[in-house]
Amino acid sequence: MPAATEINEPLIRDFITRAVTHVFKTMTGREPLVSADTEALIGKPIPISDRPQIVGTVGFIGECNGLIYLHLDLAFARLCTGLLLGMNEVELDDAGDEVVNDAIGELTNMTVGSFKNGLCDAGHSCKLTIPSILRGTNFSIEPISSVTRHSYYFECGNHRLVADILIKQDD
Repeated sequence: MPAATEINEPLIRDFITRAVTHVFKTMTGREPLVSADTEALIGKPIPISDRPQIVGTVGFIGECNGLIYLHLDLAFARLCTGLLLGMNEVELDDAGDEVVNDAIGELTNMTVGSFKNGLCDAGHSCKLTIPSILRGTNFSIEPISSVTRHSYYFECGNHRLVADILIKQDD
């Protein structure tokens, strides 16, 4: 078995950029682009928003462990759900929050699955956990001290998508 590639910031950035771009372009027809202010925001907490947010999360466990959170405002989550499922605003309203939760959970699962495949290809075997959804306003997600945080910002039209990665490698 070949030696595993070191998991570093450029590798994580490449894997998450490819995953987010491919999944959202394929599934919604919209291509997120890395935000121009990503560099300025590295190492800073994700800004707290007073607008309703939906955050999908899926973990990966194995030779490296972590969680990836995809932060979307409610309007963008609804837009993505409508594009993914071919539903208009009225149909989304009739279907309720659960359909948006399911769609964002699935988009998160596909994105983290693509990221995980990159880790596996780099020699770090791992598996996915089940997706979950967090909804609300004015909240933050804080990592514990033993993990490394990497946050990447994407623009998709007038919307922002944040991929927040918490990762811990076995020593």
